[in-house]
Amino acid sequence: RTLLWNDVRDKCGEARPSLGAAATMDSNKRMKTDQSEPEVVDGFEASRLFSQGLSYTYDDVIFHPGHIYFPAEKVDLSTRVSKNVKLSTPMVSSPMDTVTEWKMAATMATLGGIGFVHYNNTVEEQVEHVKRARAHRYFVTEATTLAPTSTIAEVEYLEDTRGITTVIVTEDGSNTGTVVGIVTKEDTEFVDDRSTLLSEVMTSDLVSVRSDASDDDMIETLLGSKFNALPVVDENYACCGIIERSTFGHLRRMPNAPGEPSVDADGFLLVGAAIGTRDSDKTRVKALAEAGVSVVILDSSQGDSTFQIDMIKHIKANHPGVDVIAGNVVTSYQARRLIEAGADGLRVGMGSGSICTTQEVCAVGRGQATAVYHVARVANQMGVPIIADGGVQNSGHITKALALGASVVMCGSMFAGSTEAPGEYFVDNGVRVKKYRGMGSLEAMRKGSDSRYLSDNSKLKVAQGVSGSVRDKGSILKTVPYLMHAAKQGFQDLGAISIADVWKLKETGQMRLEARTGAAQHEGGVHDMHKFTKTPW
Repeated sequence: RTLLWNDVRDKCGEARPSLGAAATMDSNKRMKTDQSEPEVVDGFEASRLFSQGLSYTYDDVIFHPGHIYFPAEKVDLSTRVSKNVKLSTPMVSSPMDTVTEWKMAATMATLGGIGFVHYNNTVEEQVEHVKRARAHRYFVTEATTLAPTSTIAEVEYLEDTRGITTVIVTEDGSNTGTVVGIVTKEDTEFVDDRSTLLSEVMTSDLVSVRSDASDDDMIETLLGSKFNALPVVDENYACCGIIERSTFGHLRRMPNAPGEPSVDADGFLLVGAAIGTRDSDKTRVKALAEAGVSVVILDSSQGDSTFQIDMIKHIKANHPGVDVIAGNVVTSYQARRLIEAGADGLRVGMGSGSICTTQEVCAVGRGQATAVYHVARVANQMGVPIIADGGVQNSGHITKALALGASVVMCGSMFAGSTEAPGEYFVDNGVRVKKYRGMGSLEAMRKGSDSRYLSDNSKLKVAQGVSGSVRDKGSILKTVPYLMHAAKQGFQDLGAISIADVWKLKETGQMRLEARTGAAQHEGGVHDMHKFTKTPW
């Protein structure tokens, strides 16, 4: 052995290590031997991994487990989406016109997060979404209404396309008209003539609940009646919504809410909204502030611009009660400029969304894990929360984003196709789907979103996104709680009991990471199965 080692030493110029050298551990738990042997590093600090000139996505990196000293239920994921807006759930919905309108915003706030209403609409429409979301009560849902002159065939169409089996009948068929009856599946299933008018089959001897009744009174009235659903009406008997037994059954089956609802000092749900950076948006933000919006996002694919800096200063000077989130950014230099201009939060991500083609079309952007880490390096030091926007496809990505420095994650594709997302379901090749499109798609640009790409005055529109459809994902009332519990389990494995705790592990180098090869990523997923069903919960 000695002759063999000497031969290798002569050829390679290496010195033989002392077999009796004692191994020691430094402060970062790195294994060392004596000076003659190279250092063996068991994982890397985040600062070292993300300074190699490589752009990493969430799947490219993996965390080493830490020491567990607490149950997953003890993990505290409470956070801030901006300097002055606190959340108990670190998730927000994206301001896309196929993701967030009033229903999504209200449900997100109910679950402890917040939704940002898109601005691909008129000022009046956006303000109405904000008002409806703020005043929403989680078990009162939007009623589907028809007129007495509508037919059973129309009810069947609603069931086939939207899964709706209970319809409120109003005098004029509008969802704010005077309530005159209710139609359920039991009223129609044995009627052979599908052209029969609803006035002939509806139940007109109704029990209703007042919109100003307390939560307990509403629930007591519903459960004490023989009906499966009751209309919610105002003092003039105008329709305000519907409450259904199935809602309470679903709430009993769902896990505990991930956090306390997001409400303001007056008890209304917190709602965010997106705006642009044009002069006309100064009128929009004024109307939104008057409607009670808590925080606005300056919606741009590339937020490091004089337009955003000017708008930040305008809002801070004229609407001091409204927090401003700037972006999107992917570098520490961009982050510092916007924070110094007065931004209360930052939105991080460029070209990482499932429907975004910015990196392909414009050759700019960054892998999302790298972007989050480098923006957080500056933002965390300056006390400004950041939103990890894009690239989130599972609970592991949420854990990674938060551990790398994000305060919250923003979801678009994950929430698209849900019950709360705008639009109607339709069937495509036997699959129930909803439309989903990027705000950089030509379809969305034709409706007005081109301003976020600073191309609203251009004659030629260049798409930075696509349009398509996604499968029916059910309600986020079920999705979000499970995602948050999975994220808590991830934090437990890291040995971090809170977001602040995991950041401390990152900054002190106790949190260790590695990059994964393609084979390692394959090994980390389901493999070598002939057939399986992947059920996340």
